[in-house]
Amino acid sequence: MIEISVCIGSSCHIKGSYKVIKSLQELIARYSMDEQVDLKASFCLGHCADGVVIKVGDRYINSVNPQNVESFFRTFILESE
Repeated sequence: MIEISVCIGSSCHIKGSYKVIKSLQELIARYSMDEQVDLKASFCLGHCADGVVIKVGDRYINSVNPQNVESFFRTFILESE
């Protein structure tokens, strides 16, 4: 199971974290990965200046936004399987 945590703290919220979550939900459904991916919202992940921050396993990915979320998904989720 791949665990994805998306920061929804104040800074990341302002930078579009809810749009990122919605896009990730759509991508997970598109690739039929409901059983392989556990998507969660998380309060501050401690990298406020670099938001939107996503944690995949033990790795932090910074500066994810609605425009690059699909690229993030391909690189860190699809290619990591």
